[in-house]
Amino acid sequence: MSLLPVSTSTLQRAAHARPPAAADSEPSRLITAATALLPLLARGERIATAQLRRVMEEAFGGSDAEGRWSWKLAYEACEAAQVLFLRRYGAALLRRPGGAQALLAAIQRLADLLPTQTRRSEDGQAFQQFSTPLPLGLVAAVAARITPGDLVLEPSAGTGMLAILAEIMGARLHLNELADGRADLLSELFPTMPVTRHDAAQIDDFLEPDLSPSLVLMNPPFSAAVHVKGRVRDAALRHMRSALARLAPGGRLVAITGANCSPHEPSWQDAFAELQHAGTLVFTAAIAGKVFAPHGTAIATRLTVIDKLPAADPLAFPEPRGMAPDVASLLDWILTDLPPRPDCTPSVPVPTIGHLDARAAGTQPSRAAAVANPPKCNVPSLEGIELEYETLGSAPADAVQLGEAIYEPYTLQSLRIPGAVPHPTPLVQSAAMASVAPPPPNYRPHVPARLVADGVLSDAQLESVIYAGEAHAGFLSGAWTVDATFDVLSAASEEQEGAVRFRRGWFLGDGTGAGKGRQVAGIILDNWLKGRRRALWISVSDRLLEDAQRDWAALGQERLQVTPLSRFRQGSPIRLAEGILFTTYATLRSQEREGKASRLAQIVEWLGSDFDGVIVFDEAHAMANAAGGKGGRGEQTPSQQGRAGLRLQHALPSARVVYVSATGATTVQNLAYAQRLGLWSGEDFPFATRGEFVAAIENGGVAAMEVLARDLKALGLYASRSLSFDGVEYDMLEHALTGEQVRIYDAYAAAFQVIHNHLDAALAAANVTSATGTLNAQAKSAARSAFESAKQRFFNHLITAMQCPSVIAAIEQDLEAGHAAVVQIVSTGEALMERRLADIPTEEWNDVRVDITPREYVLSYLEHSFPVQLFEPYSDEEGNLSSRPVWKDGQPVLCREAVARRQQMIEHLAALPPVPAALDQILHHFGTDVVAEVTGRARRIVARRDGGRQVRFAVETRPASANLAETQAFMDDAKRILVFSDAGGTGRSYHADLGARNRRLRVHYLLEAGWKADNAIQGFGRTNRTNQAQPPRFRPVTTDVKAQKRFISTIARRLDSLGAITRGQRQTGGQNMFRPEDNLESHYARDALRQLYALIAAGKVEGCSLQQFEQATGLSIIDAEGGGLRDELPPITTFLNRMLALTIALQDILFTAFEDLLFRRIEGAIASGTYEIGLETLRAESFALTSRRTIYTHPGTGAVTDLLTIARNDRTRTVTLDEALELAGRNQGRLLFNQRSGRAAVEMPARSMMRDDGSVEARIRLVRPGEASTVPIEAMAASHWEPADEARFKAVWTAELGAIPEFETSTLHMVSGLLLPIWKQLPDESTRVYRLQTDDGQRFVGRKVSSAWVAAIIEEEAPALAPDAAFAMLMSGEAALQLREGQTLQQVRAMGTPRIELAGFSDLALDRLKAIGLISEIVSWKLRLFVPTGSEGPAILARLLDRYPLERILPRRENARVA
Repeated sequence: MSLLPVSTSTLQRAAHARPPAAADSEPSRLITAATALLPLLARGERIATAQLRRVMEEAFGGSDAEGRWSWKLAYEACEAAQVLFLRRYGAALLRRPGGAQALLAAIQRLADLLPTQTRRSEDGQAFQQFSTPLPLGLVAAVAARITPGDLVLEPSAGTGMLAILAEIMGARLHLNELADGRADLLSELFPTMPVTRHDAAQIDDFLEPDLSPSLVLMNPPFSAAVHVKGRVRDAALRHMRSALARLAPGGRLVAITGANCSPHEPSWQDAFAELQHAGTLVFTAAIAGKVFAPHGTAIATRLTVIDKLPAADPLAFPEPRGMAPDVASLLDWILTDLPPRPDCTPSVPVPTIGHLDARAAGTQPSRAAAVANPPKCNVPSLEGIELEYETLGSAPADAVQLGEAIYEPYTLQSLRIPGAVPHPTPLVQSAAMASVAPPPPNYRPHVPARLVADGVLSDAQLESVIYAGEAHAGFLSGAWTVDATFDVLSAASEEQEGAVRFRRGWFLGDGTGAGKGRQVAGIILDNWLKGRRRALWISVSDRLLEDAQRDWAALGQERLQVTPLSRFRQGSPIRLAEGILFTTYATLRSQEREGKASRLAQIVEWLGSDFDGVIVFDEAHAMANAAGGKGGRGEQTPSQQGRAGLRLQHALPSARVVYVSATGATTVQNLAYAQRLGLWSGEDFPFATRGEFVAAIENGGVAAMEVLARDLKALGLYASRSLSFDGVEYDMLEHALTGEQVRIYDAYAAAFQVIHNHLDAALAAANVTSATGTLNAQAKSAARSAFESAKQRFFNHLITAMQCPSVIAAIEQDLEAGHAAVVQIVSTGEALMERRLADIPTEEWNDVRVDITPREYVLSYLEHSFPVQLFEPYSDEEGNLSSRPVWKDGQPVLCREAVARRQQMIEHLAALPPVPAALDQILHHFGTDVVAEVTGRARRIVARRDGGRQVRFAVETRPASANLAETQAFMDDAKRILVFSDAGGTGRSYHADLGARNRRLRVHYLLEAGWKADNAIQGFGRTNRTNQAQPPRFRPVTTDVKAQKRFISTIARRLDSLGAITRGQRQTGGQNMFRPEDNLESHYARDALRQLYALIAAGKVEGCSLQQFEQATGLSIIDAEGGGLRDELPPITTFLNRMLALTIALQDILFTAFEDLLFRRIEGAIASGTYEIGLETLRAESFALTSRRTIYTHPGTGAVTDLLTIARNDRTRTVTLDEALELAGRNQGRLLFNQRSGRAAVEMPARSMMRDDGSVEARIRLVRPGEASTVPIEAMAASHWEPADEARFKAVWTAELGAIPEFETSTLHMVSGLLLPIWKQLPDESTRVYRLQTDDGQRFVGRKVSSAWVAAIIEEEAPALAPDAAFAMLMSGEAALQLREGQTLQQVRAMGTPRIELAGFSDLALDRLKAIGLISEIVSWKLRLFVPTGSEGPAILARLLDRYPLERILPRRENARVA
């Protein structure tokens, strides 16, 4: 068959023949190309790739290499040509004799003329845009039994391959297509038909109510969904379900799906049975994969036909026909087996002029018409003045030498504000943060003059106003498009229609009590005076409205200008011309309901899409987990509050966002809400996506988190100050368990051992497990999870309750000394109390005679969560033995043995002595007249005395205002003890306020730390705040129970990262109350635990055999088959959890062995110099800066990264002769002499260590004139050391001292300043961060680097190459270019054309690379990126080189690679 060239005149005639459209639009060009291909199809000529290329180049005015078109578009032009062919010749084909089989043969010949689709686009692959092959489409149309009176709905119309068949058969059409490009093409191909643009998975929800099609033809995505990454297994079924709901009664649905989407697949039976409640499945057959091969896939498919008549038996399905080898066989089955259609009358809505679905159009809500738009740039009010300040070029040298303190006094480092008053209470910052200064600002805020003169805003608070304005003056790099839901961001070019840029945000991370609310009010006031008189203030509770109004009024403004959103009903306009709208995160996440717009939409409507005022996210940590992520138990779904916060930021790109939180995040993953800081997806930092940022920081450990906080301050995006802790006392209160308490604890531990054994037996009796293994993994996991959860809660409460005698005694001493006591707890047991009260008649509430103690947690678990339902074994379709729950008459069948075991345990537990809850012990001991309870409990049980000494317990109902009244009673000194919980303490102050009557010393007891580190530390801020008469005394409470380390460890681990992220220094997180070694979840602890398991298995832990360990803990550490240690041993968290339920004696044995092993590993890491303790201060006799080289400059702020070379002079540390003799005499030492080396040493005792095999290694310490070392005693026998007389020792020691130089000189290299922008370039052998002070007073903080790394950086000068020259070099194939991050640009030949390919790119940067202008194609299922070779190529290459600078020019290769 010959191929005829297509002339220009043919293309011109085609342009006139097609429906009218914009000549330069993509759809019109596709129609031009399709019309040019039409004569070839009419002549029966096969279209070759080269011919298709010529047609596309003619239609688009350039080549695919230039980026004018892609092969995906070329294939769509071929499909459009088929549509045009059938529109012209379809009627004639239908009139041919021979029936459906003859028509199929003609259609097959037409389809065979088109080239095979070998290339795909990203969108095409992600959304599975495989157009229906015409022959299969015809079979589907035949199955539909289309008549001229039908209204056919195609929910995923693609390029119209199914629609054209319905059209030539005389039906009316309603087409829907979500992809904009394909929808535009459909509008050109079917200009008289309606084309909507909805997500077809919800097509019934989107279409007009009165549109009722009689037929649905559909080829939905098999496993892809809009806005969802990855595979969605039931995607096709979702489309079918929604389309069936829209279908008119009696109508027919014909669907093409994946072959496995079958009612005969066990995993799909229930879903199809549910479908049959609305429609009857009348035909289904699979089709061989070769049918779709010309369209780029060989996946097997299925044709399913459903008539919308309820099935008589939803579980009855037509017999399967197997898999049709080709469409001709499938057509035979259709003609033979498919029943006729039922009667159906379609209906279509009357079109509404001007109606437009906002979701389809992608429009944003407009400003409410009821309120005039306030002016954007009013002249500032006369009462506001421009704040004057002076910038400091560099931080002055500090004459005070660096100390070891964690905190340093806070001073303004980059500016000075004349007339500003220092903060009333001294502020401090971490030593790490003090080592970096923010950049000098340019922004000038407006504030009323008196606020500065009267000290209403201190110098530190004014600094916050300045730097917030400075940050808000800029925008994040890059442009984005936002979808109509405000959920999805997509990278875009700045020229793209609808693209937006996001204004940079600012983060206020000051500690509790430092006056964050007043700083927020100052930022809003500055914008208010500049004419931006609408603002949004979001916080965690409605109760904080009063605090916001108070802070606003303190600046001389009208407090009622802070208006709660609750004043305006959901769905109604916010009729507020100007003001500060106050709301909560819980309200912000309220969804649309009953036709009323969501609260978020209501707010956006009021503010307007062009809003550029202030949005304050107070207590921003409430938006944690905004993007989800991986947790300890798998994937975590995003929190609704976090998602709402992100949507608001997406909806208002120009808003001035301020994040406020003293505890911004305990993990980097939880920083997802802080999108406006530009930590990812921008040019400030080398992280293309949030996921890459999280991975990089987590891989860098706590050290990288510390760098993050310091870099944000260096960029002027973060402030983190705290109230000074000068005068704050710390006094740990440790309660030693009494003999009786030990007996009670051991009794409960034994009880839990019984429960654990009964749990295993019950699971076996109920057929959840068997001798051969687990039969129902989900049921077993649920049962064990409920057991472990109940155990943790119980022992946490038990230990807390057992501490109370010491706490009560200490409080009594405080009261006698004239102090006030504040007790911090986490849980109140309210839910448990409410459940028990529900079982007690209300007439008995005045004399409650039951114990409501922590024991009730276990009894409640046994009653409600212990597994008692019977399971029955069965074999699944693959022959695997499983089990499933048994039901009878709609009720679960109970396993009698499991019920009996449960009853035995309830009786056993009920006989154990109850231990009252901690809160109840304090209330009952001191009485409600002395104790102010701020917990939020609506009811409580209190002690009442009737006349004499008889005590009864009664239920007391508390009003909603109880928290406020109790707090006031405490502050007025009416009550001397206050107990608060997380629920009641948020946002409240209990410090010795100068304005309160109660100015007594606050003794703050941390009775229960809980699990949330940030909450525990924020609780301390309730008693240590600004404007206080005296600082508090903090008393964390603990016991000598080893298992309590389970709770302390979790707090300590989270406090490390909390301090690192929020203060730039991990030690700040624990506020001096938790030690790094309290963290038992470090990798040192994990290694020590594995050693402990090995010792237990070898029988080398005295007092605990392997059998005893496994029986007591329920942990299996030995491989049942091999007999050795299991590969997957129980993790540290599981080990710590199981320790809770061990007797006190066994806990002591195991923890002593474990801590010895842990100490050894930490000591070894310290000795090797690899133990990372956070920011370390380098000490030397002198430091002198010899060179400073800038290796990176931040484009926005000018902040730099410097490579420093420092000369270090250390005084040699020696032991004098007198000191050596004193050591020998004081520590039972010996004087030694080495016969071989002629050296002297003092032998001293040293701590023995436990070896990996469990044996004890005795060691001694050898002290020499200039060093000391620890060696095993057994090694001394083989050495040349021997005892020396004193005279000889003195002579040798004195001679050695004389040979040691007084000073030692070395060179130190350090990378200082911004570190995150070059994080990937820094060496990864160590992430330790140091600080030092030079002799002239300069302070530096940074990472030490090796001389080899410095030499590589200095020698690695990037070649200078202009983008035009680089483009020419690449096009000629002279060389390849290596870019930063391991990427390479090179010439390749693709489809016979030279192109410029980018290789080695990260998939995380894909969106941004495409936004730069690179074009993507999928070749052989591999994604490839190319720089266009047309006229725009050099400009796009320039943008690429700006983002990823050139590192080197690679030599020319012999031949360009073929794509």
